[in-house]
Amino acid sequence: MLLAFSIAPSTSETDTGSVSEAVAAAVAVVRASGLPHETTSMFTTLEGEWDEVMAVVKETVDVVSRYAPRVSLVMKADIRPGYTGQLTAKVQRIDEHLS
Repeated sequence: MLLAFSIAPSTSETDTGSVSEAVAAAVAVVRASGLPHETTSMFTTLEGEWDEVMAVVKETVDVVSRYAPRVSLVMKADIRPGYTGQLTAKVQRIDEHLS
């Protein structure tokens, strides 16, 4: 499965409203997971089996909860059993149509 998610504390402790420290802590969890992933300015996409992907998301929620008592989490999943490597393969297929 591919799971794109965005996570951030719903409140900020800084005058600027920045949540980058909390988001960086969540990204560190993703990177330490060993799962294929990609982080962009708005979402992080993980690839793996349901239980392992959801365990990473839960851990990111736990980490971000240390920064604020309220956490915002948005998720979108592409559940396609039997397929792996789709984090890059889907983009490659699109690129082939653009060439």
